[in-house]
Amino acid sequence: MTKLRVLILLSTLLFVGVVGYFVSLIARGYRFDTDSFKFLANGILVIKSEPDGASVYIDGDLKGATNTNIKLAPGSYDVEIKKNGYLTWSKRLTIKKEEVTQITAQFFKVAPSLSPVTFDGAANPVVSDDFSKIAYTNGDSLWIMSVSALPIGFPSEPKKITDGVTNDSTYFFSPNSRQILLKTATGTFLLNSNEFTPQNQRVNISIKINETLKEWNLEKTKKEDAQLKNLPQDLVEIFKRRVKTFTFSPDENMVMYVASQSADLRENLIPKLPGSSTQKENRDIKIGKTYIYDIKEDKNFLVSENGTPLYWLPTSKHLIESLEGKIVIMDYDGTNRQVVFSGNYITPHAYPFVNASKLLILTNLGSDSTTANLYSLSIK
Repeated sequence: MTKLRVLILLSTLLFVGVVGYFVSLIARGYRFDTDSFKFLANGILVIKSEPDGASVYIDGDLKGATNTNIKLAPGSYDVEIKKNGYLTWSKRLTIKKEEVTQITAQFFKVAPSLSPVTFDGAANPVVSDDFSKIAYTNGDSLWIMSVSALPIGFPSEPKKITDGVTNDSTYFFSPNSRQILLKTATGTFLLNSNEFTPQNQRVNISIKINETLKEWNLEKTKKEDAQLKNLPQDLVEIFKRRVKTFTFSPDENMVMYVASQSADLRENLIPKLPGSSTQKENRDIKIGKTYIYDIKEDKNFLVSENGTPLYWLPTSKHLIESLEGKIVIMDYDGTNRQVVFSGNYITPHAYPFVNASKLLILTNLGSDSTTANLYSLSIK
């Protein structure tokens, strides 16, 4: 009787062990192949979209709708995600065995809508470093508009900052966007970006302009140094010596930079993460080209060959590229390039303001006799 109980116990343990093993294989993405009569290793592709309910095509075959999980044998696949009224999301993905690859397709409208933000003209727009404000001239006056994300998705009413501004005047924001430096034929003036200063009350600071600019540069350098602390030391050295400009994504998990000198970015600066991007990297950095470095995944992507203006969208996963006659939005790795606007606008004045669903562009709608204005472009 005792032997029978032991036999039953061992059989039960063996059965549970075998079943548990097969369950673990299935959970890790394995599938049973009836031809070879064995389990084959798979990867799992997790597909989401915003908005959801989109059709998923893999190598041209419909596989379901988002949000969904799909088991795939290791290899490369052409993935398309489609939804009526939106541009098609597409990318070539590499699936690895026993790894989960996650993608989220952000959709943009096929036919974006334009809404005027200014009505009396907007010339020579200049944006602050944090993209919270935009300055422009109208007639002989300098105006500033706050373009922070408001609940209704539109910027606040423009404020007149000063008068007596001529066509040859230049202006730019302080690093914290609270002040604006105005240079005219009569002098250099430091203005509060939140209130009106009449021309006859402006104070000429030409004799101490160098001191002001030094303070601003020091403030900017402190902020950049704090951000660089999150990067591998090898990359910090490259940024300090061989990078012309750099801009962190809004969530500071990635950094976009333009190389001023060539350099080689060493492999494995941080441990590789499972399920990280399989898109082609470019660790051989070339002068004049624009790259994105993913801090979490230690990936370096070439996103622009010719140095065209690029800006981060608030998603931190997309870039906007301002080209002649069109505006392109791409994924942070340089893939999935989509033309979200094709038409007349004044290059390069297309800015990712307000929120991820709208852009701000400068256009006269194709009329040479019409003064250009700022328009909100709804892309989502």
